[in-house]
Amino acid sequence: MNQKPFEIKDVFLPKITLKAIGRVRNSIRWIKREGWESVISEIILEPKFEEALEGVEDYSHLLILFWISRVPRKKMMKKIHPKSRPDLPLVGIFATRTQYRPNPIGLSLVKLLGRKKNILRVQGLDALDGTPVIDIKPISPQHEFPKDTKVPSWYHQLWKVPKKSQKYDVH
Repeated sequence: MNQKPFEIKDVFLPKITLKAIGRVRNSIRWIKREGWESVISEIILEPKFEEALEGVEDYSHLLILFWISRVPRKKMMKKIHPKSRPDLPLVGIFATRTQYRPNPIGLSLVKLLGRKKNILRVQGLDALDGTPVIDIKPISPQHEFPKDTKVPSWYHQLWKVPKKSQKYDVH
C-alpha cells in the first residue's frame, strides 16, 4: 500500500487571535541570557480578572504564558544550537527553549510570592518589563513533574561554562 504522506496543507489551520490578560512589571528592560531565577516581577492583570485569581494564592508555583513581544523576528529558523552554543548539537527549535519560535509564546514556571487584588508577585519569570501575559495556570505536580523524565545527553551541558576558546553569539 502506497499511502500519501500527511501534509498540513490537507487540513485547515485556523488563524488564532489572543488577547493579553495583563502585563509584566519588573526591572528587566533588555534580554538577558542567565539569572532569571532571582528576578522578582509583578504580573498586573486587567481588573476584570481579579475574581478569576481567587484561590491562586493556595499554590506555591504557577505556569505563566506570555507573548515574547520584543525579540526581533528573524527569518524562521528550524534548527539552532541550544543557547547559541556551537559546542552543543544543532537541533530543531522545538527541541529547545529558544525564544525564536513560529509563535513567540513563552512559558515560565514561577514561584508565587503573593497576591494583592489583581496583582501577582512572582519570582523567576523570564520576561521583560511590559511583556503581555496571555494565561496563568497553577502547577499540577502530578502532571508537570513526571518521575520518568528523559532529556537528551547534551541537556546537562547547558549549565556548564563552555571553554573560553569557544565564542558564540547572543541570540
